Amino acid sequence: MSFVDALLGRKHPAMFGLDISSSSAKLVELNRGPDGEYVLERFASEPFEKGWIVDGQIEKFDEVAEAVKRVVSKSGTKTRQAVLAMPQSAVITKKIILPAGLREEELELQVESEANQYIPFSLDEVSLDFCVIGPSTTSVGDVEVLIAASRKDKVQDRQGLAEAAGLKPVILDIESHASRLAMSRLVAQLPGGGKDALVALFEIGADTTSLKVLRDDELLYDRDQAFGGSQLTHLISRQYGLSFEEAEAKKLSGDLPDDYESTVLVPFVDTLSQEIGRALQYFFTSTPHHKVHYIMLGGGTATLPGLKERVTDLTGFAAQVVNPFEHMKLGSAVRESRVRREAPSYLTACGLAMRRFVQ
Repeated sequence: MSFVDALLGRKHPAMFGLDISSSSAKLVELNRGPDGEYVLERFASEPFEKGWIVDGQIEKFDEVAEAVKRVVSKSGTKTRQAVLAMPQSAVITKKIILPAGLREEELELQVESEANQYIPFSLDEVSLDFCVIGPSTTSVGDVEVLIAASRKDKVQDRQGLAEAAGLKPVILDIESHASRLAMSRLVAQLPGGGKDALVALFEIGADTTSLKVLRDDELLYDRDQAFGGSQLTHLISRQYGLSFEEAEAKKLSGDLPDDYESTVLVPFVDTLSQEIGRALQYFFTSTPHHKVHYIMLGGGTATLPGLKERVTDLTGFAAQVVNPFEHMKLGSAVRESRVRREAPSYLTACGLAMRRFVQ
């Protein structure tokens, strides 16, 4: 299996995207209709207990593998070929410029030589891959090449997890690349095809909120904050004397006391909106930019009542909740009500599933 095989633009047979985050396993299987439109055939998720995965590291291998088996079974998919991703923190990526027209073996030698400068480990300890992005925009007669490297033990963890769940891992991507692929489709649906638009994507995970600022498929800014949806779970747990697991279950089911909205939810939405506003200010003060055209909110927490409105009020920029399945046809196994409710948390899984069709 090639590490960033997907980036090389090879087309693959049936496979699904499997996103392994700190809080759950999420699966998306896409197809394409005769008109070329995407069809959402299946999607499913299975929660993890707190501590099973910490900072991208699998701490409870058997438990996570069993959860992956459950999400595959729950989805009803027949294929066992999976596209997985490494956390951004576990991968070193670097764009380099090389002469055009090199043979594959010459490219490999050049990449290894360049990689030695950027990777703080022996090349024997890493899985290294590269892909030619295209002609260099700054150097005539040269090409841009993307190098990606990760420690072999980290790569083997993800491969081994898939295999322990009875799957064949055919592509190992990078989480941030997958979410950007899913976003590129959504940006293309904005007025004017989203050309030149500055899009601030906030992915609100369980423990971390990441801000990526995108313009025309280019990543201008990338920053993580230690703040996420599990903070709300902790607040519910403290307020009502519940365990973390009980609080999480009640948060997801909506089975909470009458005063939940006023005493817990509204203050949390306000705090989260302020964190988002602060992250944007960091972007403005550390770059030449002083505005964004769109704020996109992804992750399960993005659908909290009042969040997009509060973010719009606080920042002055229109916020909207991301739906990676927008304008996709829905397969017979998919319920539209569930798509509307859960779609924002499937951004990475959707991008992984799209890898099958990237040319």
